[in-house]
Amino acid sequence: MKVVIYSRVSTNSQDFKRQTEELMEFSKKNNYEIVNIFEEKISGGKTNEERPQLMEMINFVKINKIDKVLCWELSRIGRNTIEVLKTIQLLNENCISLYIKNHNIETLNDKCEINPMSQFLIQILTSVSEMEKTQIRQRIKSGYESFRKNGGVVGRKIGFKKDNEALLTEHKDVVKLLKQGYSVRKTMKLTEKSSGTVQKIKKLII
Repeated sequence: MKVVIYSRVSTNSQDFKRQTEELMEFSKKNNYEIVNIFEEKISGGKTNEERPQLMEMINFVKINKIDKVLCWELSRIGRNTIEVLKTIQLLNENCISLYIKNHNIETLNDKCEINPMSQFLIQILTSVSEMEKTQIRQRIKSGYESFRKNGGVVGRKIGFKKDNEALLTEHKDVVKLLKQGYSVRKTMKLTEKSSGTVQKIKKLII
């Protein structure tokens, strides 16, 4: 069985090594052939279209006759229920099952038929995840408001904004690639810098 692995973390300080290694071990135990591995560091708040490696993975599995996509958890493949189900639908249409390691569920059976129970669980799990994120945002907002009411100041200190020259020096790799004609998406992939950073550098060197 041919499979690909997709791993994602939200920030540069995190590492997707653990996700990938556990999925590789799972593949070995099941005698799966790992055809490709897609890894990216990008915010969980981004849409599917804003995740270069996710989109590249979807295109890859569609044209390379892949049987299964392995990922660690649902939040890795979509920021909300709609985004997750959109990815699953794309895979289903191409008879590619999605395996979710931490819940040990997958979307299709061996006959390429949709597993109704897994679809049901996926919708519940992603909805619960959305609810938890909303509650966290509300708690943070409430904390900020309480802090401000008590005289606190939220945000960067005055004078924090970096000098443009210093910014260009710090991100010399981005500057070099953009000047060579690389696209923003390709530059993000090669440097592992965020879309915001690359776009900011691009505006400075135009």
